[in-house]
Amino acid sequence: MKPRSPILFAQKMGLTLRQAKLLVSLKTPRKIQDYLVFFPQNFEPEGDTARSVKSALSAHSAQCIEGAMIAAMALWLQGHPPLLIDLCAHQDMDHVIAPFKQNGKWGAISKTNYTCLRWRDPVYRSIRELVMSYFHEFARGPRKSLRSYSAPYDLRKFPSKLWVDNPKNCWELTSHISSIKHYEIIDESLAKKLRPRDAVEIKTDQLNVFPIPRWKKRRL
Repeated sequence: MKPRSPILFAQKMGLTLRQAKLLVSLKTPRKIQDYLVFFPQNFEPEGDTARSVKSALSAHSAQCIEGAMIAAMALWLQGHPPLLIDLCAHQDMDHVIAPFKQNGKWGAISKTNYTCLRWRDPVYRSIRELVMSYFHEFARGPRKSLRSYSAPYDLRKFPSKLWVDNPKNCWELTSHISSIKHYEIIDESLAKKLRPRDAVEIKTDQLNVFPIPRWKKRRL
């Protein structure tokens, strides 16, 4: 259900008036995604972060889970449940998306600096179908790495002070999402039989929205 006064609701959750107005102005899931595409990438120069909605907006940068939390908050202000799905990878970085439902079909908002793991139009009949749309492109080098996914987690169940306006990193939330039920996609015996990505596919990894700093490339 959409809050009666979305701006006041967002402020009550801990956002500034300016931040509240910004998120309320993103009136559709597509507009949320359009905003996040060119929202500066958080390359985490001082180490891993999981900044709250307020902190990421204040810093004017975000990585995947930070972008997903911003998206979930904006969706909540539109009347959608604020959901997150954890896409769990093997020997690769996990990815978090903000799913939403329109006309009975699932789509997803995603913050990423790469050509893969991006927005999904609401055309998928189930969460599994939505998640499987990421399988082929979720990879590290030649190896496809997606192994499992979480059930959608409703952030209304989690204290807002721990993800909306938390001044510290939201490690409690990241730990919780990692610990909830995940559904296996493939096991390692099947993973060994997957066809590796070819050179053309691997080359797409070099396409980025924001240039990756040299120091960051050395860490990847």
